[in-house]
Amino acid sequence: MTTRMEDGRFTTTEGTLHVSKPFRSRSTKKVRAMITFEPRKTHFDTTNEASGTNEFRGFFTLFWMSLFLFTVQTYVSSVEANGYALTFAFATMFSRHAVTLALSDLLLVSTTILCVPFAKAISKGWISYYWTGAILQHVFQTCVLFITVTWTFHRQWPWVQSGFLTLHSLVMIMKMYSYISVNGYLQSISRRSNDVLAELNRATACIGGLEQALRDATSKRAQAQAASAETPVTDVISTSPMETCTPDAEGVLLKSYTDVKTAAALRQRLAAISNGSDENTESEHGPVNGSGCGSNVEVASVLSYHPDELVAGLAKEFLDLDSELVSAGPEQVRWPDNVTYRNFAVYQLIPTLVYELEYPRTDRIRPTYIFEKTIAFMGSFALLYTVVECFIIPLTPTPDQSFFRSLLDLALPFMIAFLLLFYIIFECICNGFAELSYFADRLFYEDWWNSTSWEEFSRKWNKPVHSFLLRHVYASTRASYGLSRTTAMFVTFFLSAMAHELVMAIVTKKIRMYLFLMQLVQIPLILVSRAPVIQRNKLMGNVVFWVGLYAGFPLLCVAYVAY
Repeated sequence: MTTRMEDGRFTTTEGTLHVSKPFRSRSTKKVRAMITFEPRKTHFDTTNEASGTNEFRGFFTLFWMSLFLFTVQTYVSSVEANGYALTFAFATMFSRHAVTLALSDLLLVSTTILCVPFAKAISKGWISYYWTGAILQHVFQTCVLFITVTWTFHRQWPWVQSGFLTLHSLVMIMKMYSYISVNGYLQSISRRSNDVLAELNRATACIGGLEQALRDATSKRAQAQAASAETPVTDVISTSPMETCTPDAEGVLLKSYTDVKTAAALRQRLAAISNGSDENTESEHGPVNGSGCGSNVEVASVLSYHPDELVAGLAKEFLDLDSELVSAGPEQVRWPDNVTYRNFAVYQLIPTLVYELEYPRTDRIRPTYIFEKTIAFMGSFALLYTVVECFIIPLTPTPDQSFFRSLLDLALPFMIAFLLLFYIIFECICNGFAELSYFADRLFYEDWWNSTSWEEFSRKWNKPVHSFLLRHVYASTRASYGLSRTTAMFVTFFLSAMAHELVMAIVTKKIRMYLFLMQLVQIPLILVSRAPVIQRNKLMGNVVFWVGLYAGFPLLCVAYVAY
């Protein structure tokens, strides 16, 4: 159930949704729609009140108890047969070169700090992001990936170390890309807002100057208020003949002054911007506080009521542009004030791949919560280790084994390993880092286990990566190149499939393209699943999804290892 509130928000069962108007810049042709939620919690978080009242919550407890008993049984059987519970051969393998791996990863993370001076150069106008900055960004990120892959092959690490460093390098590249691209986009918005402000100054000069334009706009607004006097108005409040409150494009109350002294000050500011002076830019564009002399935003908010369509249109466009440069949260962070080393360090800690000027935050760090997630991580990892060492490694397929018997032997162990790895990453690690970084929006996954198609699964099971691909690949290609939904979806799946195949090639030291082809096959399956006859049968769709997931993991293992 979704309900639209008076201030434009939408209340849903998962929280309150804030959706700003999509904006298309006439200079960059980019589209950016900001969608953020109020603070949320993951489904399996013990502090999630909604999950605590779910009628299936007992099955969650049953799953862990059953897995614990299964592990104890495995240890007892191993002790009776071999004299020990575990051989720890797998631990010996993935602990090799631990120091070298740690130093390599530290160097990888340290290189991301170069994004800050690069973003500063963009914010100061030394580099134009479109397209010089974008080209430099892609060259740098390509070099990072190439060096990481080359170093991994040179070290001849086992598959655990190779897979970890490759995956972490992809995560860092996505974080860097989002940080630079968002700041580059805001540079274009800032430049366009200055251009529009200059056009607005010229337009007001043609109709008698700024003072006359302000008087005409105020008069037009007063007429509109008088016409609707019978209807209660709560967001436009007249406080005095010389001072009125006007809602801007985002519904924020702004005080506007029409006396001669203030109008002269406003005219000087407007003229300074139009003449290319960027002195005191931060003070001119600071957050509106409704006191003292008006700002450019206040001027535009008044002129948006002007009877002249050109003046009113330019004023509204400026308000739209300016709203893009300010975060929607309580801190009201304005670009480029966000381009600092501290802001980037916090962004690196936050478990998200999409950069924003401001995120929803918590007010404190709960030590007991960190302790809980640490214990959950250690326990889940112990279970995962047991499954891998006892039920996956001993059954590693070989070319002379039966293909279908290998699938049967590995299907259940791989599924349990996948569920445990999913829980470790998205429930323990992501929530732990979110707590340490005061990050409040913790919807790292949705109910993917109820998926009825691969499209729904890819959208729900890994929300950080999905959000990145949605904004920076799917939406970006549609806005920049005018691609259709189907074509943009193909480009998104193609890029994702290439990244997955790269990881498999590094881990197995083979180039087989099995995973790449399996991911691309999902596209026609997604189109078929959209048929009404299939969408109506949710149970059948969910069964097909689970059968595919059960078969997919062992199929990949057999294909890459044995063939």
